[in-house]
Amino acid sequence: MRSGKSCSVISNMTEIRRITSKDNPQLRYAMTLHDRKTAESQGVVFLEGVRLCEDALISGISPKIIFFVSSKETLVASWCERFSYSSDTMLFHLTDSLFLKLSATKNPQGVVVIANSPLIRNDIPVRGNDLYLVCEETSDPGNLGTMIRMADAFDFTAVIVISGCVDPFNEKVLRASMGSCFHIPIVSFSDIDSAIFQLRKIGVQLVASHLNGQGISKLGYTFPVALFIGNEARGLSEECEKKCDILAKIEMPGKAESLNASSAASILGYVLNQYRNE
Repeated sequence: MRSGKSCSVISNMTEIRRITSKDNPQLRYAMTLHDRKTAESQGVVFLEGVRLCEDALISGISPKIIFFVSSKETLVASWCERFSYSSDTMLFHLTDSLFLKLSATKNPQGVVVIANSPLIRNDIPVRGNDLYLVCEETSDPGNLGTMIRMADAFDFTAVIVISGCVDPFNEKVLRASMGSCFHIPIVSFSDIDSAIFQLRKIGVQLVASHLNGQGISKLGYTFPVALFIGNEARGLSEECEKKCDILAKIEMPGKAESLNASSAASILGYVLNQYRNE
């Protein structure tokens, strides 16, 4: 799979190869990964930007391929010193013009990492006194990324996404999560029944965010707890709502009828974490 002329060596171990043609097979392969269905079928994620790539490396993800421009060679050299790489990791130097073809952003930072996806399927982690976020049919990538960031901030055990949600490793979700996608386990289930069955099996109390619920501060909680957040426009499905133990709402003294999904999740997540720590 390696191609192109070698341009330098990092740490006397990792060979860098220079790509000068837009027809290079590795470059063309990487460009197909902007399509998340293609990336998912390959079991990989496309990461762009210094902070996002470094967050992934700090979390222990081993890169398969790194693309970078000349101005980022020192940074990539430092990554090779600081982080564990597979012997199969490939490093490619791109010209600025070729990197523009690869980039998904208007102002590229000159570095892309292709890594194995950390997505977990059908296996909920348990650590004790757990708090989970379950997202059903969340369609907006900014909302999902913000909720993953919230779950990371309040030390949730995992974020569970049900089929019908936007892909949690969509490039917009990754940017909105600010690296939190790599700090907290993300678990995928094909349907809500399977997720609820697994949560029940480990003794989790199911709490639904719902406008017809009781005020969240007036309810009692028995941990572990899973907080369910529904679609931005429709809320939770009736099927999911009926299977939850508690319907909880945020008391709002003002005139707004509701909050958007990520705002509501952040408030509920904060309150539940406070109860957990009492």
